[in-house]
Amino acid sequence: MDSPTGTTDAASEPLPALGLDESPYFNRELSWLQFNERVLAEARNEAYPLLERLRFLSISGSNLDEFMMIRVAGLVGQVQRGLGEPSIDGRSPSQQLAAIREKLAQLSALQQEIWRYLRVALAGADIHVADERRVKPAAHRWLKAFFLEEILPIITPQALDPAHPFPFVQNEGMGLLFTLTRDADSEQLIEMVLIPSALPRFVRVPGDIAGEGEALYISIASLIQRYAEALFPGFTIEGDGLFRVLRDSDIEIEEEAEDLVRTFRSAIQRRRRGQVIQLELEEDFDPKAENLLLQQLGVTEAAVIKTDGMIGIDGLAEIVAEDRPDLKFDAYAPRFPERIREHDGDAFSAIREKDIIIHHPYESFEVVVDFVRQAAADPDVVAIKQTLYRAGSQSNVINALIEAAEAGKSVTAVVELKARFDEEQNLKWASKLERAGVQVIYGFTDWKTHAKVAMVVRREGDSFRTYCHFGTGNYHPVTAKVYTDLSFFTADPKLGRDAAKMFNFVTGYVEPHALERISIAPIDLRAEIYRRIDAEIAHAAQGKPAAIWIKCNQITDQAMIDRLYAASNAGVQIELVVRGICCLRPGIAGLSENIHVKSIIGRFLEHSRIYAFANGAPLPSAQAAVYISSADLMSRNLDRRVEALIPILNRTVHDQVLQQVLLANMLDTEQSWWLHSDGSYSRVETDGRSFNCHRYFMTNPSLSGRGGALEAGAVPKLSLRRGRAG
Repeated sequence: MDSPTGTTDAASEPLPALGLDESPYFNRELSWLQFNERVLAEARNEAYPLLERLRFLSISGSNLDEFMMIRVAGLVGQVQRGLGEPSIDGRSPSQQLAAIREKLAQLSALQQEIWRYLRVALAGADIHVADERRVKPAAHRWLKAFFLEEILPIITPQALDPAHPFPFVQNEGMGLLFTLTRDADSEQLIEMVLIPSALPRFVRVPGDIAGEGEALYISIASLIQRYAEALFPGFTIEGDGLFRVLRDSDIEIEEEAEDLVRTFRSAIQRRRRGQVIQLELEEDFDPKAENLLLQQLGVTEAAVIKTDGMIGIDGLAEIVAEDRPDLKFDAYAPRFPERIREHDGDAFSAIREKDIIIHHPYESFEVVVDFVRQAAADPDVVAIKQTLYRAGSQSNVINALIEAAEAGKSVTAVVELKARFDEEQNLKWASKLERAGVQVIYGFTDWKTHAKVAMVVRREGDSFRTYCHFGTGNYHPVTAKVYTDLSFFTADPKLGRDAAKMFNFVTGYVEPHALERISIAPIDLRAEIYRRIDAEIAHAAQGKPAAIWIKCNQITDQAMIDRLYAASNAGVQIELVVRGICCLRPGIAGLSENIHVKSIIGRFLEHSRIYAFANGAPLPSAQAAVYISSADLMSRNLDRRVEALIPILNRTVHDQVLQQVLLANMLDTEQSWWLHSDGSYSRVETDGRSFNCHRYFMTNPSLSGRGGALEAGAVPKLSLRRGRAG
């Protein structure tokens, strides 16, 4: 079986450039699409187990869907309103849309090519994904009975004619159009069958029917097509076609909204009926039925993507769930932090002794849950305050806060309603928290509260002590298993006072003054990073070591990029690990020749934000200024969100963050891609042994345990090559 184009050897080839002119910046939207292309490259990575490759393909599908519903929808809205404000690279909204459509067509074709390859490979591993024609007789009998008993009562065919209004197709909705001829009088008509969102995307045939040791899946759409005669007795089915709709899903809230909760409930309803942004059709879709859809949905052909394979690639996640551990990464159980265990699980005792850094997902998120849970049960705890951006559908953190309120603690929860696609879940949590007696705050109308902070005030003797948790990721038990994030626990009184001021800012709009440690966006976080960059420029001018290491998810803010360009021109050596969007253009003489950028894509999703500045000594060193943060270098994070930037001053934690986490990311080769000056990406090449930072942290002692920094010999000495561009 041959690999699809781009597999194995071709997977190491540079990804195409962005097609840029002489702009000093890359386009944000095209850079994001390149990130998704790197995700797709993992679906071609033959070093990965088969179902993990399928998982990456599914992720690429859900990524592209969200991109269409938010970013492309925003550009379409700008064009419709006649807005021509250019992007950071000088493109108008219409120019961006044209470039995006071209790239989307390429990515969609690549997705289908990879799916065709993986489908054959899955069959070779006894996981069969059948279409409507490839079903054995025994499976056919079971499927027909399943359709008649389980599916037929749920679906509703609707004629599309002047007597029947065109049905509403919800966001991400899928449906089938059937072209029929009535047997009695040969009259032709078109019928629509919308597939209920409550149904799974695939039906799994029981193992004893599919065959011993085999798994057989068939999509719901194929099932309906196969047995559609039962839907339309007295008609001849001339043709059918599957379609899928994506709608504008962004939520805009007016600043003068009087009741934020009511406004969001209404906005969520409006989102379900947003403008159609993309219509996905099967390649051989009936032209007459297609024209009907275009007319009724109010879209042009520019919004249509025709697919000669699977519609809704994200649905493959259901097959990834197949119980085949031999086709997945080896199971990994995160370690419970040794420091906490040494104190018999008493988080407060451990934190009081010394600051602690926890590295997720290598160390268990349960320690964060236990921090809140112990606070709820501790009779000496008088108050708990916590921000909640995304908490998940089943959150132990939420339940712990409820227990604390019911135990008589003063509990304040800042619930962010504007967390995209989690708005509805957060409204439910807010209601449940309020019923338990928690003081729920929704923060600012026009700013998201994105900082991840929890503080616990505990009576100890004749005084009170504040314990804090600062995180780079959400209080979300599911994503904590796959996102790499840092949790910092401290009882530093200065950090505690700053955290209290931050909460007063969010809950009472009391702007904090005289902060001792923390920098807060949108107040002074940007200025603090500027100050550190300018200090490195000054060090370079004085002939001292001058360097900046940054690990974040996105860099799009023009002013911040310009500051980094200025540092590069001053001789500051800058190493950036940027997982996703990067509008900074590295390696340009006279602009950014001292800046190197790479992206890490692997088993875990890199999510932590770490900022390190040499501070007059070669990196990495004890002298470096090191920060962790909830903020990326994006205008929205710096100017329109409440974010926290936390200096790491404890010597042990400083070394762990800088000389373990950040250094390992700098040294990674197996999962890293260089960004070149023309906008292309290529996999990192090495003249020595390769290094995988994820594997390193999975197999070495935990940060909060007895593990040391990356010492000589712990990591192979690597000579990294930046590959070739173009």
